[in-house]
Amino acid sequence: MANQMARYWMSLPDRMNKLKAPVLSKPRRGSGRLKGLGVVVSITVAAVAILVLTHTLRNIDYDQVFDVIRHTSSGLIALAAMLVVTSYLSLTLYDLLALRTIGRNDIPYRVAALASFTSYPIAHGVGAVSLISPVIRYRIYSYNGLGAFDVANICFLTGLTFWLGNLTALGIGLLYAPDAIGQVDFLPAQVNRWLAGALLLGVAGFLAWCWAAPRNIGTRRWPVRLPSGPLVLLQIAIGILDLGAAALAMYVLIPAGPNIGIFPIMAVFIAATLLGFASHTPAGIGVFDATFLIGLGNDDKEPLVAALLMFRLLYHFLPFIFALGLFGLVEGWRNLRAQRKS
Repeated sequence: MANQMARYWMSLPDRMNKLKAPVLSKPRRGSGRLKGLGVVVSITVAAVAILVLTHTLRNIDYDQVFDVIRHTSSGLIALAAMLVVTSYLSLTLYDLLALRTIGRNDIPYRVAALASFTSYPIAHGVGAVSLISPVIRYRIYSYNGLGAFDVANICFLTGLTFWLGNLTALGIGLLYAPDAIGQVDFLPAQVNRWLAGALLLGVAGFLAWCWAAPRNIGTRRWPVRLPSGPLVLLQIAIGILDLGAAALAMYVLIPAGPNIGIFPIMAVFIAATLLGFASHTPAGIGVFDATFLIGLGNDDKEPLVAALLMFRLLYHFLPFIFALGLFGLVEGWRNLRAQRKS
């Protein structure tokens, strides 16, 4: 078993290249420059965030941090854990909705849930989401008859759900708390409110465009069917459920002392998530934390650091370990089954 798993991981780059080949078959001028710019932006975001986080944590009393953790109610931790489970359950609907959009109604929910729950925690935990997530999905879905183009479409559509939910929730959060991310984007509250309106109008415009008629994008070699208007509305609802549950998990872990409202938490949480995603660091480490601590702008940082540590454990570390073990078990079981058949 150990040798088989070793051979599998050694051949992982080849599988990634096979998966990417159909999608990258159409060359585009300037793509290398765009990739280079993306790498520079990611490194810059991560470097700045680490510097800011180091400065922020310089005067933290860690004895007080761990004291806050010890005195956090087990009931609140259990509630936060339930909200994390709710968030990950909503993530499984990302894949299910994408499968229905591309017309693969024959794929059962359990397969979509397996692909979703293994790909998201592992890819975000490693950091290379755009590389790891398609590979894991391909391993799950190819066993059920889906090809590379199908997996590429699923990845695109799940990403669309993520962005629709993020932008809508961020717009709602900034509309009610326009000064929530003032410490992050350094913009006046009124400008943030205009930004919120622009985000919501953009989402509404996309919804209306998809509602008017069936839409397809892409090329002849890689056509992508967009969801219909009602499905886009469902995408938005699922995305908000995912982000709302995750933000509420963070909210209930913050002690009552800082007295921070739910809309500022939501706006800062989404901004931290997006910046962490842009940095491509494992689980947005450093970037997410710095944005969260700076964005809430509270002088008493110890309760926020304690909440971050508990949230990291519940939302990132434990799902990552569980998903890694589950994916390993699935791969091992399939290899054993293939050996017995041969």
